[in-house]
Amino acid sequence: MTEISIFLEDIDPVVFFGTNNTQLDKIQGFFPKIKILSRGNEIKCMGEESEITLFAEKFNELLDYYRKYRRLEEADIEKYFLDADHLRSASNGHFEDVIVFGTSGKPIRARTVNQLQLVNDYRTNDLIIAEGPAGTGKTYTSIALAVKALKDREVKKIVLTRPAVEAGERLGFLPGDMKEKLDPYLQPLYDALHDMLPIKKLETWIEDGTVQIAPLAFMRGRTLENAFVILDEAQNATMSQLKMFLTRMGVSSKFIMTGDATQIDLPKKTDSGLIQAIRILTDIEGISVIRFDERDIVRHKLVKRIVRAYENEESVTSQANPKTGQDREK
Repeated sequence: MTEISIFLEDIDPVVFFGTNNTQLDKIQGFFPKIKILSRGNEIKCMGEESEITLFAEKFNELLDYYRKYRRLEEADIEKYFLDADHLRSASNGHFEDVIVFGTSGKPIRARTVNQLQLVNDYRTNDLIIAEGPAGTGKTYTSIALAVKALKDREVKKIVLTRPAVEAGERLGFLPGDMKEKLDPYLQPLYDALHDMLPIKKLETWIEDGTVQIAPLAFMRGRTLENAFVILDEAQNATMSQLKMFLTRMGVSSKFIMTGDATQIDLPKKTDSGLIQAIRILTDIEGISVIRFDERDIVRHKLVKRIVRAYENEESVTSQANPKTGQDREK
């Protein structure tokens, strides 16, 4: 049995569901196997995972339609839900790749081969290193796994961290207290969490320490037990920082490191702990190293072309002037 909540943000539930929930009742008619409850701007759905997944996908299409045209009629509902039986047959009820349901009820699932490998390797490894270009979903998929683990009570807390490589001398010139100075470095992690957890739930978990988001330097001296820990932008952690991070692992913890070896912002690229970690930790039992590439990019289609163009440029430059290529690595 699966239960999800969908929140109608900036949508009047009376208009969307109709007077006395007549339109919601029509939606319910297409999904007799699940239970749908409406409470203000929130609806709760309970049923088998395959049915819930299909409902969430179709319901989100309906929400997008309403946001675009600001109207909803029974004919519109039929348009989006009439093919539900056909989709049930086509899928054969298999939705094993769904990781977690987002705040809008949207199923968050592995969308590429390496994302699926990340999900599968998580089950049998306590440390995963995911390296590859931007936009491949390394961090997003990892956070989805963390949220699922927390909801399933596999861990007691989530710890998200990343190195603030430019937080040295320039940090003092930024306005605000320490949290306000560091939040810009951590914003991508907040963004992913907002996709997967209701705002009030996330705020509560941050306040009570169930979800912790902090710069890598704040990890020193800690032992992280019963935790799902994600280090993002690991390419910007030095070798000593990364060793410090990895030795924080406590009992019943899962660690994932994500990074892009082509986007090292450290003064010396050779100081990157990610490159060293991949070299010395590969083939150790309990550790998985996954190499993402441009085929995993799930952002705008131009991102793939941009990544490929830069890779081609670097290759041409390196071949034309090998010494320059070596100097760049230094």
